[in-house]
Amino acid sequence: MITAMADKPETGGIVLTEAQKKSRRQRSIAIALALGVLVVLFFAVTMVKGPAVLVRPM
Repeated sequence: MITAMADKPETGGIVLTEAQKKSRRQRSIAIALALGVLVVLFFAVTMVKGPAVLVRPM
């Protein structure tokens, strides 16, 4: 008989401490903010260049 892996809870996995969880969350937030800043920067540069960005010689 085939049993699903979800039927067996894993008890031997890695358990993070509260400090590690906090560090991971702060790192994730920093990466998200950096990505957001890059998106805004690219958008602003595109708007400053204007519609000429789409007009290129072939």
